[in-house]
Amino acid sequence: MSNLDSVAASYLESLTRHQVLFETMETYHPQAMQLLEVCHSVLQAGGKVIWFGNGGSAADAQHLAAEFVVRYKLERGPLAAIALTTDTSILTAHSNDYHFDTVFERQVQALCKPEDLVIGLTTSGTSTNINLALAAANDIGAYTVAFTGRDGGKVKEIAKLPIIIKNDETARIQEAHMFIGHWLCEAIDMVVAEQS
Repeated sequence: MSNLDSVAASYLESLTRHQVLFETMETYHPQAMQLLEVCHSVLQAGGKVIWFGNGGSAADAQHLAAEFVVRYKLERGPLAAIALTTDTSILTAHSNDYHFDTVFERQVQALCKPEDLVIGLTTSGTSTNINLALAAANDIGAYTVAFTGRDGGKVKEIAKLPIIIKNDETARIQEAHMFIGHWLCEAIDMVVAEQS
């Protein structure tokens, strides 16, 4: 297979995943509307959105937190959001002194309030550090969301709102997660603009 064929095949897989997402919007629409409603309510009440994930999902968490704090498309004030994956001192100290399984749980216990929205990204739904952090957020009384994939894994039983991309390929799941995240940014922009 030539390099061009490889790029074309990968692009076609991505397009196919987005086509499936589009064709199954009836499944995702209620979840998307619930996510938007909760996110808007949390921000209006003075809460914040807490994002986290591992690997590529960590990068996606940071990306989406930045879209909230800085801006997406429209000029607006900053929206309260934080990614738990950005402080290398906390990540390395906790993993060294305790265990990587609890690296996000500890931060949630320190930073999360009942009025917050906590979003964990895990393509498998089986990442212990994501699941423990979401469970800790539930204990605090925050609203929990999981962006996940495959069959949802264990996280679908923990998050109050699991959004499951039914696919087995990590890259395709992450692309769908970013689509949903960008849609949320755009939808929040529009809601904020309407209230201005």
